[in-house]
Amino acid sequence: MTETPVLDTLGAMTAASIDQFSAAPDALILIRLAALVAVDAPTLSYLSQVGIAADLGISIEDVQNVLVAVAPIVGTARVVSAARKISEAFGIAVAVVAEELQEFDAAED
Repeated sequence: MTETPVLDTLGAMTAASIDQFSAAPDALILIRLAALVAVDAPTLSYLSQVGIAADLGISIEDVQNVLVAVAPIVGTARVVSAARKISEAFGIAVAVVAEELQEFDAAED
């Protein structure tokens, strides 16, 4: 057993999902975001998708469109909760990148 069995399992599940998904990769991420909204997922669940979304060129408008699309189904409370958590996840991602850049700069000096 590894030191991170839960993360390893989640990684394997994600890889299998990607392998079996036949539409565009950005569609997969938008569908995942919709699912996270529907289950009122925690911020860290959104964080796992934010980096991938950015890498695929998914815009804020794309994310807003997902929230608009699911609002009639999941309700206002879940959409507002998701918007807050997505913003928090984005903020965490930005902070992590900024820290990594600082460490990189410090290592070069």
